[in-house]
Amino acid sequence: MEKLSERVNRLGYSQTFVMSNKAREMKANGIDVISLTLGEPDFDVPDNIKQAAFDAINENYSHYSPVPGFLELRQAIVHKLKRDNNLEYNPSQICVSNGAKQAIINVLTALLNDGNEVILPNPYWVSYDEMVKMMGGVSVMLPTSYVTDFKITAEQLEEAITDKTKAVLFSSPCNPSGGYYTYDELKSLAKVIAKYPHVTVISDEIYEYINYETKTTSIAQFPEVYEQTAVINGMSKAFAMTGWRIGYSACPEWLAKACEKVQGQMTSGANTVAQRASITALKADPSEYKYMIDAFKARRDLVYDLMKKIPGFKVVLPKAAFYYFPDVSYYIGKTLNGTEIKDSDDFAMFILEHAHVGCVGGVSFGSPECIRFSYAASEEDLKEAMRRIKTLLDQFN
Repeated sequence: MEKLSERVNRLGYSQTFVMSNKAREMKANGIDVISLTLGEPDFDVPDNIKQAAFDAINENYSHYSPVPGFLELRQAIVHKLKRDNNLEYNPSQICVSNGAKQAIINVLTALLNDGNEVILPNPYWVSYDEMVKMMGGVSVMLPTSYVTDFKITAEQLEEAITDKTKAVLFSSPCNPSGGYYTYDELKSLAKVIAKYPHVTVISDEIYEYINYETKTTSIAQFPEVYEQTAVINGMSKAFAMTGWRIGYSACPEWLAKACEKVQGQMTSGANTVAQRASITALKADPSEYKYMIDAFKARRDLVYDLMKKIPGFKVVLPKAAFYYFPDVSYYIGKTLNGTEIKDSDDFAMFILEHAHVGCVGGVSFGSPECIRFSYAASEEDLKEAMRRIKTLLDQFN
């Protein structure tokens, strides 16, 4: 460890991968584990997108692309942002990256100096805090709970902003809570942010299409913060293209150029075949992929009815994404089968070892009283997983 940099030593491992790897190890040892750990659609990539990839190979798209991506793809992203979000961008404001994760890293690298603060509403995606650490920044956590649908208020945000604040980073729809900010809620946040021109909003909208109630609003729609906002999105969730590693940012020109500079020194352009396939995906009517959203909604409703019956779980019906994030504080501080439950990470491990169901503790999401389940799984597995957990916990109630 002494040979490694302080920056690397400060980083933790992604808890989602820790738990998924543990579940895989148990499966390899012959244990029947149902893993609800990873945020990955269980659908195959739609045929029209796969065909576009085959075509790109046959057309010899095997050379470097421009650093921010092919112009045709950036134009398709501009069209999508106008069509679906009523946002006006030029291709020069788009940077296509190796997944949405790199798009966020590009923005943070461009913005942060050592000691700068980044406001993170809790709960947040596990990598946000680690990314801020990697760039030398300091995360400022804003607490929420299931009572507030895991959302902050404008008053909370204003109280947290200081001269050191450089960015506010959040996802809407949210991983892990499954909630999203409404138009009016974002408008109130935008009014606060507009008062502080030194603050940039990083709005992660990767779950945009997986919304069961309405179209989500991007905070970039509010003119007063357009020049302060970096919109993050990508292909992994709505199009089941997790392994294709295509994400993108849409930023004001000054920030887009900085992201291109950063990416040019790190990875250069993203995978060319995946870029060409993404053009086809984005140009298609979103209704072509709605069958996946419909399936997720049916699973959400199924799990809600079952999870409400599990003792000690406080459950909010998620309105978007494909996660449940129940409050399990009832069990924290107890000893179950000789295991002391200090936080939700301990509780998640207890469920994995005794019910053989994989989930992720909420500590690395900034919510040590909650656990996250992905319901991107078959209805059969979801029913069995909830049955196992209820059977396990019934004995303690």
